[in-house]
Amino acid sequence: MTDPALDAETLRERALTTLTTARARTTLLTSCVDEPDLTAQHSPLMSPLVWDLAHIGNQEEQWLLRAVAGRDAMRPEIDGLYDAFEHPRSERPSLPLLAPAEARAYASEVRGRVLDLLEGTAFHGTRLTEAGFAFGMIAQHEQQHDETMLITHQLRIGPQALTAPDPDPAPPFTGPSEVLVPGGPFTMGTSTEPWALDNERPAHRCEVAPYWIDTTPVTNGAYQAFIDDGGYGDERWWTPDGWAHIRQHGIHAPLFWHRDGGQWLRRRFGVTEVVPPDEPVLHVSWFEADAYARWAGRRLPTEAEWEKAARHDPVSGRSTRYPWGDADPAPRHANLGQRHLRPAPAGSYPEGESPLGVRQLIGDVWEWTASDFLPYPGFQVFPYKEYSEVFFGPEYKVLRGGSFAVDEVACRGTFRNWDYPIRRQIFSGFRTARSAEGA
Repeated sequence: MTDPALDAETLRERALTTLTTARARTTLLTSCVDEPDLTAQHSPLMSPLVWDLAHIGNQEEQWLLRAVAGRDAMRPEIDGLYDAFEHPRSERPSLPLLAPAEARAYASEVRGRVLDLLEGTAFHGTRLTEAGFAFGMIAQHEQQHDETMLITHQLRIGPQALTAPDPDPAPPFTGPSEVLVPGGPFTMGTSTEPWALDNERPAHRCEVAPYWIDTTPVTNGAYQAFIDDGGYGDERWWTPDGWAHIRQHGIHAPLFWHRDGGQWLRRRFGVTEVVPPDEPVLHVSWFEADAYARWAGRRLPTEAEWEKAARHDPVSGRSTRYPWGDADPAPRHANLGQRHLRPAPAGSYPEGESPLGVRQLIGDVWEWTASDFLPYPGFQVFPYKEYSEVFFGPEYKVLRGGSFAVDEVACRGTFRNWDYPIRRQIFSGFRTARSAEGA
């Protein structure tokens, strides 16, 4: 666990481990394909992989070598090329980007200097250095881009480039389909997690009415029932914007699905396979998740409801870091870190369930919530407004919990993700809820 009271050597080791883990993953994602695949844009929604690689190095240089160490820029002429706000993804292939070999060399040189810096850093004195925050922020940033690059690999058309073992088989889940979460207050967000990002802060009291929430994420099999019942052709289940969007784009199933005779198939990292009915449904938009919930006579949980189900311990009354407690994630708890390239069957990871008995709240699939992405009461920008503040508003919906593509450093019970409600290329799924007035 990251703890403000940890000594400098423990913090240094944690920072080194998280940075090294992220870089090993980045190397895998950018070395498993040839140079043309690195420089190509596989979808207008995504950057070329080589842009992500150099951007990772540039952000590391800016925050650790310049902001923390006060050093001069190594290559100031490239800052604008790798500024995510200056150039939308659709334009990035036309920029004079560093070639793959040059991008690798730049990122490697930055990392070498950062490791030297880490050896002598005192983990106090400024907000950036306190408890190693800046190093944790950069490790999270790199892992977030690794997930983005994994999405690009899924969108890429071509032979399989990545492999990983499947999750362990799980017996069919026979537990209750939903769990009652009692009403009352709980502590939402955090003021004590040292590497938490600004939108997770501050901790605050949140009052939630009683509700029922699905024990597991909605599965492919359950979602197919919605399709088979004509859900995509029935305007009753859709918001006006959602209905207009699916009609305009001819959407009739999750992204990467197609029907072959009497069965549904999907494309997953270059392999076509039968859609497994017991896995959480993946690659659905907020509009699709919301429509399914309406069809099922339910609704999406609010962000506060999701977090209470994931963190609230009714015995102690406190909010834990993760559903299983305060310990860092282990393989027995959740499907994280690209250890597998698919969600585990619904009902897996009993050791990762919350005190209320809700499973797979961390890992497997990002879960859409009903909530817009908004600041918490008392929110303060740190260390830059472009991380969170510029995205606040009704245009973005909140996702929680992480996916199989998320590393543990960038995933905790307070971690918040957000995206447009039309997005489907992300590793997104959902679970549903219903109110329980009088419970």
